[in-house]
Amino acid sequence: MWCDPTQCVDHFATAQGVSWLSRSIIVAITRSDYAMTLPSFFDKADTLSRALPFIRKYHGQTMVIKYGGNAMTDPALQAAFAQDVVLLKLVGMNPVVVHGGGPQIENALQRLGKTGSFIQGMRVTDAETMGVVEWVLAGQVQQEIVGLINQAGGKAVGLTGRDGGLIRAKKLKMLDQSDPTMEHDIGQVGDIVSVDPILLQALQDHAFIPVISPIGFGEHNESYNINADVVAAKLATVLQAEKLLMLTNISGVLNKSGDLLTELSPRQIDAMVADGSISGGMLPKISGALDAAKSGVKAVHIIDGRIPHVLLLEILSDQPCGTMIRPS
Repeated sequence: MWCDPTQCVDHFATAQGVSWLSRSIIVAITRSDYAMTLPSFFDKADTLSRALPFIRKYHGQTMVIKYGGNAMTDPALQAAFAQDVVLLKLVGMNPVVVHGGGPQIENALQRLGKTGSFIQGMRVTDAETMGVVEWVLAGQVQQEIVGLINQAGGKAVGLTGRDGGLIRAKKLKMLDQSDPTMEHDIGQVGDIVSVDPILLQALQDHAFIPVISPIGFGEHNESYNINADVVAAKLATVLQAEKLLMLTNISGVLNKSGDLLTELSPRQIDAMVADGSISGGMLPKISGALDAAKSGVKAVHIIDGRIPHVLLLEILSDQPCGTMIRPS
């Protein structure tokens, strides 16, 4: 006996113990395909049914997402990312977005006639550059992300580390990798002193999605530019996140032959840093990911942000994506 497609999915979801809200979201997705042919409908229904155990498993859990790379600049990927984040929230998870903005900062600096420079993957940030960083990240980039999430049906709120005393920081002391007795002065680049999650938790409790710019403040009210990967890793630790997901422009961590490494241990990471396989902007990403894994975040993944809906693939399926960082 054949039934209305939306009724079939609703009955199956009910049998699996999925909440009324989650069933409503799944049924809404199915209804948009009501006019599909019967075989293609059952393909879609099978995909949805496979997601149900993951929706149940991660209901109420926090997912910290570092948003960067091509996913931030390609319109189709931007829309897909916003839809993914909203869907995760609507089925009962708590996504927290931390965004980067390196290309946008670089473009703004070029328009002002300044050239950006980096040391060991960190942007050198003088006072003038710090002003540019603040208005690009907390103004242009953050508000675009907030708008996309709201357009997709979510309730996003943009924050910096100043809001609610979220991220206190101090000047980062960067030691040279080759000569630890040598210290680099990279200006107003911050090292996180503490994170106060109360504001984030209050927003989550009221169905809001935090979107955080990686800017902290110091004891004299000075601003600090903090690497977004480091901020995401620290927030994942403090919030006791189920997962930390870092979107990149590559398929994950690659070895010298260009092959994807699906898992990495601390020993492998040390060896790859020593032989130069991990360098530049990947250094703070890997370091933050490893710190989070060692500090109790259950799963840390570096995934390819160029894949549409990669967040759903990673969270709502058993298909491994990218590289998983193991604590030992």
